[in-house]
Amino acid sequence: MQRAVQHFFFFTILMACFYPSTNAFAQSTYFEYSTQAKKAYHNILSLRFDEAKVDLAHLKTSEPKNLVIHHLENYLDFLKVFINEEEAEFKLLEKNKQLRLNKIKQGPEDSPYYLFIQAEIQLQWALARLKFEEYLLAFTEVSKAYKQLNKNLERYPDFIANKKSLGIIHALIGTIPENYRWSVRLLGGMDGSISQGKSEIEEVLEHAETNDFLFEEETLFMYTFLLLHLENEEDEAWKFVNTSKLNTAESPLACFAKANVAMRTGRSEIAINILENRPQDESFHPFHYLDLVLGFAKLYRLDVDADVHIEKYIDLYRGKNYLKEAHQKLAWHYLILGKEQIYLNNMKLCLNRGDDVLDSDKTAEAEAKSGEMPNPTLLKARLLFDGGYYERAYDCLDNNPLPENASFKFKLEYTYRLGRILHRMDHFDDALENYKLTISEGKTSSYFYACNAALQCGLIYEKEKEYDLSKKYFLLCLSMKPSNYKTSLHQKAETGLQRLDNVGL
Repeated sequence: MQRAVQHFFFFTILMACFYPSTNAFAQSTYFEYSTQAKKAYHNILSLRFDEAKVDLAHLKTSEPKNLVIHHLENYLDFLKVFINEEEAEFKLLEKNKQLRLNKIKQGPEDSPYYLFIQAEIQLQWALARLKFEEYLLAFTEVSKAYKQLNKNLERYPDFIANKKSLGIIHALIGTIPENYRWSVRLLGGMDGSISQGKSEIEEVLEHAETNDFLFEEETLFMYTFLLLHLENEEDEAWKFVNTSKLNTAESPLACFAKANVAMRTGRSEIAINILENRPQDESFHPFHYLDLVLGFAKLYRLDVDADVHIEKYIDLYRGKNYLKEAHQKLAWHYLILGKEQIYLNNMKLCLNRGDDVLDSDKTAEAEAKSGEMPNPTLLKARLLFDGGYYERAYDCLDNNPLPENASFKFKLEYTYRLGRILHRMDHFDDALENYKLTISEGKTSSYFYACNAALQCGLIYEKEKEYDLSKKYFLLCLSMKPSNYKTSLHQKAETGLQRLDNVGL
């Protein structure tokens, strides 16, 4: 019996020597963004996916214990899903999430990357899920990431990458209306504000100016998004992105960011130049959405070849978003050219293709269902305005007044469009006059004109530091329930009220 016990212990010790325990294996793994890992990361972010796959294969061979490969592979999957928007691909690649998290958990817990990479993977899949309306799972993943990042911040307060991700979470939480934020605190344990998130991301960018910071480019994307969509600082967003290190000659994502800001700030000429000269040879993963944006930019300039780019998107894109809007814009293109039957054909396709998840797709479908054809003059003025051609838009309305028997909708839209154009031309008093007329005439209608007019009044008064009046019109915007754009308009009014809170109102 004693000999058997001795043999057992000898065998156990022998096995331990040749087969290390899980913990021993964990201690042999590590997190390091080596030269090869950085190369893979930059190729992924530049959408050079085939080159990135070669880099990752080499990394697996040369650095088999380096666990950052699971972070990089997740970046690759995330960007594929985010750009392609194909549900079957999402379902297939999503299976990799837990496998990667399990691998990361085998790494050294005393590394600042241990919790950070887990949080990054959670956040990336949360963003991917939003494309497919998996809101509850996305919320759960963001909550997990938030807790992991905060725990990591306590352990490693000087680990700057942490604030990149926490900053955008804090800013997004800040956009949630106060009367709903209690549920985020209760269910997710999360809190934050736009100003807090902005400050954190600015700290990261300041660090990147004097240090070699791997995640600088994606932080630039985040800050641009924050300025444009959350802070409503359009000119500041353009100034920032136009002077940033984002390289449109080498990165389709940089083209997306810069062209998007250019379009949103009335710089269609610049957007067209960026998109026509974007990198799009076979070494880059196709980014069909950029064709759609180029088509829209040319439509805003009333170019006769705008349809070419919109149709390219429709033909090649395999997802479900923006298809309704694409057919709507294609219909508008032909209506302006006087081809009403092709307009009607595309509005029928608008009903049958794509999803109505996004506000722009919902609006396109609502127009198709209504059967109401836009007034060509108002449509031209709208498109020219959206493109930043304000003088041309003003002349379009000034030279083509509506007839006396025009419909209520067209008369309401006329004063609204005129207000928007005058606003952009910095004729604030005239703009306010037209906005207020739009509100008085249309505040009880289902059209969005009065709701947005109230929002724009709030923005003008905020700019002029008349904060009481600004608050009044933001609240007026929130009181209206238009059938289109309600979510986005109300969100902008809420963030406006939060900005006013920051000035002590």
